[in-house]
Parts: sequence; structure tokens; C-alpha cells
Amino acid sequence: MSAAALLPVALLGGLVGLVVPPVAWRFVDPPARRVGAVRLCPPLAAVVFVGLAAARGDDPALPVLLAVAAVGLVLALVDLACLRLPDPLVAAAGTLALGGLAGAALLAGTPGRLVGALAGAVLSGAAHVLLALLPRSRLGFGDVKLAAVLGLPLGWLGRDALLTGLLLAHLLHGGLVLGLLAARRVRRDTLLPLGPALLAGAWLGVLLG
Repeated sequence: MSAAALLPVALLGGLVGLVVPPVAWRFVDPPARRVGAVRLCPPLAAVVFVGLAAARGDDPALPVLLAVAAVGLVLALVDLACLRLPDPLVAAAGTLALGGLAGAALLAGTPGRLVGALAGAVLSGAAHVLLALLPRSRLGFGDVKLAAVLGLPLGWLGRDALLTGLLLAHLLHGGLVLGLLAARRVRRDTLLPLGPALLAGAWLGVLLG
């Protein structure tokens, strides 16, 4: 996709970023009002959208990827604010992903890609269920459900994108935890959100996979 074509995508991302904080605060109790989040979200959303469009501009599922990313930004902000991934938001992301990918497969005449998307969701969900059941695991079932949802677009893009997205999510989270421990910003028993890392890993999987 050309630079000229990416400009409208960047503007769309910026507009989505303006909406993200007020939507996220509806799911945070007590409601949060953080100026930093409001300022950061538009440029962050623009980068996320441009990255997806630059990497997958020729994919019929690009609108689906952008829609899931928009909900994902809300989920990340909520998880950072209160360590929670609300079911209505996860369900919205899953509905957009499944319905949108089914439509894209139908229009493009590629039903096999929808099978790949469903397989990605099953594999990602099952892997995270196993991780959640490990002794002393801090993985919540909100994280499991989000991982299954993210498996849909990653599975649509293929095995490499799926594996890259899943592995990078945990590498990012692990690196962050180690860095915070080294800086003495957290303790070993401090709970940290995994949702943002899952979303960042999935985004990188789309770009690199």
C-alpha cells in the first residue's frame, strides 16, 4: 500500500484513538480519567492501523483486522487500568473477527482460510487453557478467551503468523516482568496484565508472520 493510501488509514486510527479512552472508562470501576492515556491513544492507534495496512493491505480481511485492533485497544487500556478483560469486549472482538473473516472468505472464494482461522482459535485457546492450569499460573481465563479470539485472525494469516503472534506475546510479557523486577518496580507476587502483551504479540504476528 502506497504512502498516500496509508494517510487515510492513519487518520482513521487517530480518530479511533480518541474514542478508545471514553469507551474503556465505561468498563473501569471507579471510572478513570487519565490525561496521559487520552494523549497517547490517538498516535498509538494510528501506528497500529498503519502497520496493519502496510503489512496486509492486499488481504481482503484488512477491515476485520482493523476492527479487531480497535476493540483490542480498548481491552488493553481496561486491562492496564484494572487487570480485567470484560467479557462483552472480548465477545465483541470475537464476533467481529469470526463474522468478518467468514464474509471475507465468502467474498474471496477462499473457504480454506476460514478453516485455518478456526483452527488458530482452537489451538491458541487450548494452549492457554493448559498454561492457565499449570501450578502457580497467574493466567486468567479472560486472557484465555482473548487468546482464542486473537487466534482467529492469526490463523487466517497462516501458521507462521499464529506461532509468531503467540510466542512474541509471552516473550514481550516475560521481558517486561524481568525488567520491572530488575528495576524494583514490582515484586514477584505483583499481578501484571497480560492482555496488552497478547494484543501486541498478535499485532507483531500480523506484521511479521
